[in-house]
Amino acid sequence: MPNIVLLHVKQEQLKWRMGVTRRRRRLPREPRPLLQELLESCDTAVMAAWLDAEGIDENTPFLIAPDATYDAQMNGHWISARMAGASRHTKWGSAREMRTFCDFLWNHRPSVPAGAEGTGYGAIMRPRSWRDATVRDREVYEFWRCDDPRGSRLVGSSWNHAVTMADGFYKWACNPLRKYADENPIEQRPSRRRQGESGRSSSKGGETAANKRPNARRKKVVWLTPEQYRTWRDTGIRGYLPTGVKDPAFRGKLTARNAAYSDLMVRTGLRLEEQSALTLFELPDHDGLSAYYRFWLPEEIAKGGSCRDIYIPDGGLRSIVDYVEIDRADAVARAQAAGLYEAVEDKLIVEPGSDRVRIGDEWHQVADLDAEERLRLFTSTEHGLEPAALWLAEDGMPLTLHTWKWVFREASRRCRRLGVKIHCHPHALRHSFAVVTLEQLQRAHLESLAQMEAAQRRHYRMIWGDPLDWVRIRLGHASLETTQQYLHTLRELEMQTRLLLVPDLWEHPDRRYLAEMAKAVEAEECRTLEDAWNEDSFLAEEWA
Repeated sequence: MPNIVLLHVKQEQLKWRMGVTRRRRRLPREPRPLLQELLESCDTAVMAAWLDAEGIDENTPFLIAPDATYDAQMNGHWISARMAGASRHTKWGSAREMRTFCDFLWNHRPSVPAGAEGTGYGAIMRPRSWRDATVRDREVYEFWRCDDPRGSRLVGSSWNHAVTMADGFYKWACNPLRKYADENPIEQRPSRRRQGESGRSSSKGGETAANKRPNARRKKVVWLTPEQYRTWRDTGIRGYLPTGVKDPAFRGKLTARNAAYSDLMVRTGLRLEEQSALTLFELPDHDGLSAYYRFWLPEEIAKGGSCRDIYIPDGGLRSIVDYVEIDRADAVARAQAAGLYEAVEDKLIVEPGSDRVRIGDEWHQVADLDAEERLRLFTSTEHGLEPAALWLAEDGMPLTLHTWKWVFREASRRCRRLGVKIHCHPHALRHSFAVVTLEQLQRAHLESLAQMEAAQRRHYRMIWGDPLDWVRIRLGHASLETTQQYLHTLRELEMQTRLLLVPDLWEHPDRRYLAEMAKAVEAEECRTLEDAWNEDSFLAEEWA
């Protein structure tokens, strides 16, 4: 029986489940009933010992089949050397894409024989697994996710991401050293090296996925002008009305903390995960004598290992120091009085008078700890333990990324309720920093170059470089091509400005001009509206 392309795939009850390994709290944040029952049936100590013995780190994703089986070969991908240097988000993204693909194969593709007895009548069949995937399965899967009118309708860039994740998995599984699968359902083509590109993906004789779509749209850069940002912050976070008056009905808490957080992000371009992982050890000393203060973003919390210097303006650092000395200190005192910090399991305590912490039998610098370890990092004070994390909740515990996303969503919702049509998310503030900073640097750069001779301009570029590259370093981009998206934004901004300066005479005059001509007709009864249009110099005035 030939395969039939599905016009619509319904969500079935039996699904592949995704979990994340944890030593103490091993359940996902929102566990599904099947997965929760499976994991809770396991002894915590036994599971922790097994994870340690297998070398499986915390926050490593794993998949469980609909029949509650754990495929050791499949889950070995996320602890393999291929994924060793990948970020947590890359691993989770790969697991989510494979979960979706496995769901599709399990529930919506033809079953396969359970053994070697053939496919005749009465043969025992089983659901199709990732080992049985063929090129035809991938073709039907692509139709469902991209072209089915009632399907997911993925855009080209999202489908290309899914293909990249699946291709990486199957190249690992089909490796001759493992041979977990016989066929890679992702068709291949010879990789092409772009100008200035190097690395494994562009090496001679390499192959890459051939099933990517060419309609991968360039994402629109969402950014705010300084005035728009202040309006969004004051209305959405600080609780003011659009008129600039404090809203007596506003019940938001820790507004100083939230405003300091958003100010830091819009003035430095830090990513949400990078900024949320900061500790008091990264906070520079504020002496009030500098316009900008610099601190080092460690490699362990920088995306892709893009460690770099971060520059904080004086006003932004002053707001953070005020938060630390007032709101944060109050939250810490309440938590210490309630004994919350003593109850935290697997605490990492910094050695007094240093920035070292003991993990097992080894000493490590605070800068070497990742984001998850920093949530368990404490310092000893005369009043007891205190978290090293910079951003704390009202109960004195470190904030999670989900909490910050919720803060931004609520601020934008409040703006919308009050008629302020400004929506902002964390990455929009990063875009705002890039666009505004690049525009400022370009102005100063061009002004300096205009006053120099050719040799001086050459020397200037050698010393100071290109503003675009400086912004690239501040944002932590590995490639200059990624930063160039902000040049497109500046070009669009320049064209909008020019269009405002050019009069538009292609359309008929608007009602304002018609009203002026009607008044002229009333004043001179011998003229008609057509006479006024033909004889008056409206066009000449426009061009003048």
